[in-house]
Amino acid sequence: MPVIGLVWDRFARPCPFAPDVVVDTDDVLPQKIDAVACHASQVYEWLPYNRGTLADVPEGAADRRAWLGAQLAQRFAAPAGMYRDLLVARYGQERGSCVATAEAFEISEYGRRPAADELGRLFPF
Repeated sequence: MPVIGLVWDRFARPCPFAPDVVVDTDDVLPQKIDAVACHASQVYEWLPYNRGTLADVPEGAADRRAWLGAQLAQRFAAPAGMYRDLLVARYGQERGSCVATAEAFEISEYGRRPAADELGRLFPF
């Protein structure tokens, strides 16, 4: 039976998100933004169109990357603020209180529930 991790999003229904693991992503934020930028039709066309902000999307590749980076930095900062206590518990007060961006995961009941020591192996960050 696999372990299934759900990633935090802004949805609160039908069930509020309850994270089991929160990891610091500060060191990999540029790579995360680059990965999301690969989905050009979604992040530079479809999502801005649906939000009514298509005119705000820059034309050049460097300008688009900077624009996307600014938007995603806010999105990736939200879990760090919301789940600060879990970051401090995981990394200690000094590092945990300084994390600017994070990913939060809830272990789904539809997969296997790993023990606490296995979570450490599955999320070694």
